[in-house]
Amino acid sequence: HTATMAAATLEAIKFDAKTLELQVLNQLLLPHETSYDVVETIDQAWTTINKMKVRGAPAIAIVAVLTVARVMKVQQNSLTTSEEVASFVAASFERLKTSRPTAVNLFEAAGRYTNLAAALAAQHPSNPAAVISALFEDMCLMLERDIADNKAIGAAGAAAILAHYPQPDKTVRVLTHCNTGSLATAGYGTALGVIRSLHEQKRLEHAYCTETRPYNQGSRLTAFELVYEKIPSTLVADSMAAALMQANKVDAVVVGADRVVANGDTANKIGTYGLSVLCKHHGIPFFVAAPFTTLDVELSSGAEIVIEERNPKELTHYKDQRVAAVGIGTWNPAFDVTPAALITGIITEKGVIKKDAGADRFDVNAFVQAHQ
Repeated sequence: HTATMAAATLEAIKFDAKTLELQVLNQLLLPHETSYDVVETIDQAWTTINKMKVRGAPAIAIVAVLTVARVMKVQQNSLTTSEEVASFVAASFERLKTSRPTAVNLFEAAGRYTNLAAALAAQHPSNPAAVISALFEDMCLMLERDIADNKAIGAAGAAAILAHYPQPDKTVRVLTHCNTGSLATAGYGTALGVIRSLHEQKRLEHAYCTETRPYNQGSRLTAFELVYEKIPSTLVADSMAAALMQANKVDAVVVGADRVVANGDTANKIGTYGLSVLCKHHGIPFFVAAPFTTLDVELSSGAEIVIEERNPKELTHYKDQRVAAVGIGTWNPAFDVTPAALITGIITEKGVIKKDAGADRFDVNAFVQAHQ
């Protein structure tokens, strides 16, 4: 079903723990229409994620977890043993993990809740209701936890950017890429949360958002959020970023991440790597902002990250209308990898990861060990 809202709202995900109604804002229809899809099954969640009705690494993980929570609760009478509950949770997440491959948050949440279900089943072998109840309670906290984490990311990121501009009344001009705001998370946002935090502190002079081709998450979603929040902002095409920096209109760039590996190499929306190269040339600090769950120390470098390639139609068509010449080949990776050497700092809710003086990589492992 689809529920249409008249008022513009920036809640990407709504969940009622009593009625078990999970509503997901269909982001393919933004900015023209604010419409919620009701997600009731694992298959519906898979499609919602795969078709990018919901996107943004944190939001993808939240939709997956809340769907599993909902279906588990609906089916609780047929899950008659603790072991059945644990295997239902494991199988549901295995299916959802195949929806999109690059963002680590979904995989992190899947692993965490699969393990928690197994541990609870071992603890309450003959009490499936206790297993379901404990799992459900923890899963329902995901939205609140994400917003709290994002506010901490916002504060840490604003401080990290302002540290480069110590004049007490200096206001900064910040460029961002793709969409990392309330629509990509439970609310507030990661990189956009940093911009929001600067704005709340009256230290933001201007925000620039890139269009973010080929799927226009910048023009459709980030621009929508910036206007909604009344943040002074300007949209530029991706190809204009270099000229904008050359004209001395950018003090910092802050982007989100779908996966940050052990050396600090970062997978993010296609076009991010290009911005980091431009920042290096123009001497502009380049920050990555992402929750702790985006850190993946299992992979040692960006060369190991699986990069999703998406349907050529996203490149050749706009809203089912062909804009490219018929017969032309396409290459459509959804992400690129920015090498650690080009990143100034990685902002998380637990603090900013920095490089040792003179180093061209981060020790993400040490940061994870220290903050787990």
